[in-house]
Amino acid sequence: MLNPGTIADQAAGLRHMANPRPVRVIAVTSGKGGVGKTNVSVNLATAMAQSGKHVLLLDADMGLANVDVMLGLHPEYNLSHVLSGERTLEEILVPAPGGFRVVPAASGVKSMLELGAREHAGLVQAFSELSTPLDVLLIDTAAGLSDGVITYTRAAQEVIVVVCDEPASITDAYALIKVMSRDYGHKRFRILANMARSIREGYELFGKIARVTDKFLSVSLDFLGSIPHDELLRQAVQKQRAVVEVYPASRASQAFKKLVSKVDNWPVPAAPSGHVEFFVERLVAARRDGAGALA
Repeated sequence: MLNPGTIADQAAGLRHMANPRPVRVIAVTSGKGGVGKTNVSVNLATAMAQSGKHVLLLDADMGLANVDVMLGLHPEYNLSHVLSGERTLEEILVPAPGGFRVVPAASGVKSMLELGAREHAGLVQAFSELSTPLDVLLIDTAAGLSDGVITYTRAAQEVIVVVCDEPASITDAYALIKVMSRDYGHKRFRILANMARSIREGYELFGKIARVTDKFLSVSLDFLGSIPHDELLRQAVQKQRAVVEVYPASRASQAFKKLVSKVDNWPVPAAPSGHVEFFVERLVAARRDGAGALA
């Protein structure tokens, strides 16, 4: 089994390494399921890869994995094998059609649904094993406020909250922001309106959340934009491919490409950040050319 007890000691050792190029760590999350969060993660990863970045997409919905299904992948191993010690993280990486790599989660494995904070921290620590080139780590979290969602969101430098035009989506997104800000000190969130039928609808969704957070919370919200309701996106899902790849001229694809441009303009972290110290320090530490895993 993985032992997260040495996280602080290993992180301290990595502080002495040079870190010329930090890695962006972005969590894509939502207050509830059914808002298209995984679809956003897959297409964002594809669009980033198309722009020349080395991208890793972590499926952090431990017991109800969807990323591999959306991409038509059939991984032999997944994060359950990393947790058990049967495989390293490097050994379970799967190439995706869009030019990035996927860290697959398990599907229908009850024990993975019952992981606690310690087990999630152990999986986070497993990133010490990676030696693969990496510019961006995208984390597709589960919906809700489980231990896993909290752990991976806290490990990220940036948090994208996906919402759609449903009352439950708005209220649950607010609940997520409230918990992350009040209990864990996260103060900046990027709001993405998904399946919007107009630009105006996207702004209105953002406004609904912003009015409540401005009144009750001390947080900074940034409107990241809207992904339009697009029939071609639905067709891409049926093909088990990213819409950015199979329908590059579609309205949804153009929106994802604009989203990547916005992400590129975000401030690049100059030093480790986030609350799961070892995870982030590993990702911003320099990769030694030709070196093996950083153990």
